[in-house]
Amino acid sequence: MLEILRVGAPAGRSVRHRRTAAAFLTLLSALLLALPGWFSAAATDASSAQLKVLTRNLYLGADLRPVLGATDSASLIAAVTKVYAQVQATDFPERAEALADEIAASDPHLVGLQEVRLWRSQTPADLSPTPNATRVEYDFLQILIDELALRGKHYAAVATLTSTDRELPRSVPGGLQDIRLTDRDVILARTDLPTKQFSVTNAQQGLFQARFVIPHPALGNIAFPRGWSAVDATVHGRTVRVVNTHLEAAAPAVQVRQGNELLGGPLGTALPTVLLGDLNSAAGGVGAVPGSTGTPTLGNLLAAGFHDVWIDSHRKNPGFTCCQAADLRNATSTLSQRIDYVLFRNGITAVTAGRVGEEEGDRTASGLWPSDHAGVRAVLRLPQR
Repeated sequence: MLEILRVGAPAGRSVRHRRTAAAFLTLLSALLLALPGWFSAAATDASSAQLKVLTRNLYLGADLRPVLGATDSASLIAAVTKVYAQVQATDFPERAEALADEIAASDPHLVGLQEVRLWRSQTPADLSPTPNATRVEYDFLQILIDELALRGKHYAAVATLTSTDRELPRSVPGGLQDIRLTDRDVILARTDLPTKQFSVTNAQQGLFQARFVIPHPALGNIAFPRGWSAVDATVHGRTVRVVNTHLEAAAPAVQVRQGNELLGGPLGTALPTVLLGDLNSAAGGVGAVPGSTGTPTLGNLLAAGFHDVWIDSHRKNPGFTCCQAADLRNATSTLSQRIDYVLFRNGITAVTAGRVGEEEGDRTASGLWPSDHAGVRAVLRLPQR
């Protein structure tokens, strides 16, 4: 018994050691069991730092060339009458249903929209040189947002650039009516996500100094202002600059200068950067229209470090995005060049990309294409912090 008691002291220490060891093993087991969850959480965080975007030219609804070709007041009124009749026939409310379906299916964080027209009227016409018509006929932005809401999708305009704002008379029974055309480029953002997952700040917009100006026999010099809008979006703690633009098509030299203004302006940041828009610069020159889309603008952006999501994702598919017929009723697609883009740089990588509105099955019930352009959607992986 004495010997047992003498040995008992070391034995007690051994018990304590065994208990300590057992506690350590229990803790280690718990840690090992938790590791898969930690790895899973890390993987989830990495995969969730993805930004989904869409660029979409909505199409103003008509070919404006009759107005630009008018030579006097009478021909101008006839041209405006013809153009607005086409706007009515291309029926944006109907097209907005198809466009909302595209956005709802893609579920992007941000949508870059071009040609977001606001058509207003005034009867009788006052022929004022200052645009002052207030009766809303078609507000493309509000119509589209309302259609998205009907699909349970919640978006709001977070950056809006207003460029052209003009008013001209058309013929109506009993006299003349002023028709006011206001052009906007808009960035839409989701509003239904917690701010820790997605938020938008630093909304900006600006007009380019470079702009196309033409003399018109009935209207004097007509300027075509264009510009850009931008926001800084944060996805799971990672911030990216997103810029939306619509560059000039009718004057290549002006378009090139506008692209350079982008590089020296909103794109001139060290942040991961995404450029959405209708650049009117044909990829690889394929299908390019001389004096219009056959320009070096895209090449200049790529030389500045931007990547083209379509090239990174679809090397063998031309991915044409332009253009359908002006009345949008061509039975077979006439897309023949790629001028709509998602470009990115500063550590962003492409995950997936695709087009929307390019298939015959995307047309409305009455046979209208959603737009004269196809859109481009993309999922982008943001760089690690």
